[in-house]
Amino acid sequence: MKAVRYHGFGGSDVLRYEDIERPVPGTGQVLVRVAATSFNPVDDHIRAGVLTEMIPVALPHVPGIDLAGTVAELGAEVTGLKTGDRVVAMLPLGAAGASAEYVLAPAESLVAAPRTIELADAAALPLTGLAAWQTLFELAELKPGQTVLVNGAGGAVGGLAVQLAVEAGAQVTAAAGPRHAERLRGYGAARVVGHLEPAEGPAAVGGPFHVLLNLVRVTPDEAAQLSRYVADGGVAASAAGPIPEEPARSVRTASLFVRGDAAQLTELVARIDDGRLRLHVAARRPVIESSAVHEDAATGRLPGKTVLIVP
Repeated sequence: MKAVRYHGFGGSDVLRYEDIERPVPGTGQVLVRVAATSFNPVDDHIRAGVLTEMIPVALPHVPGIDLAGTVAELGAEVTGLKTGDRVVAMLPLGAAGASAEYVLAPAESLVAAPRTIELADAAALPLTGLAAWQTLFELAELKPGQTVLVNGAGGAVGGLAVQLAVEAGAQVTAAAGPRHAERLRGYGAARVVGHLEPAEGPAAVGGPFHVLLNLVRVTPDEAAQLSRYVADGGVAASAAGPIPEEPARSVRTASLFVRGDAAQLTELVARIDDGRLRLHVAARRPVIESSAVHEDAATGRLPGKTVLIVP
């Protein structure tokens, strides 16, 4: 079968599209025929070798944490699935990924794919959806009636976080570039502001807020400035590096390390199928262009969430 792999860490040029052996499912595993995966920034960091201590991978490595596809073969002791089922999953970090014609997945990670969107587009959901869910509801412990500032709302995680927070009864301010404003208002954001300017302070964007959700990579000095946007007793939850706490104001902070969770992913799929959650896919490209996609991401040319379609 064909797969994208790299045999050593480095830049986007280490990615190769090559022939490898088709895997065989073991006990508790499912062989999935891949329809698509998607690009996530963590794919770039793993490939560059900067996360080897946190996320060790065996070389050569196939990237692609997100999976959308159909069940091709069941391993021993797998129940509740059958050949031909349409499924999605967030594959274990560090495992062989879905940038291939077939991939092995733990049976417990697979959930039924959304029925109301194209199967390939569903590859845009798992990691970003779980990141939004876990940051809002586990780290920030979001409650109805709270005010929320989503910094980086125009990105894949941000767009989903805005929708989930609005549905949870929060009043959401979305900070993003102007090209995202109309879409974010359509998601229910009460206010859409431009990129945050820490020198202007929280009052300029209607703050301070009960919850700050930060999705933008910032310097330590910028991270310290962000805590000013949180009201006394509030929380700053970040999926893009730590924000310092302010004990004197009882400002709590928490950082995300996203994990696969089939129950949460099932909830996200249900929201897509009943129209409460919308996916925004900015681009669809063949998986053979993975090297170019990684390069575009590194140089800021990637238009947004990009699905990598497997032929």
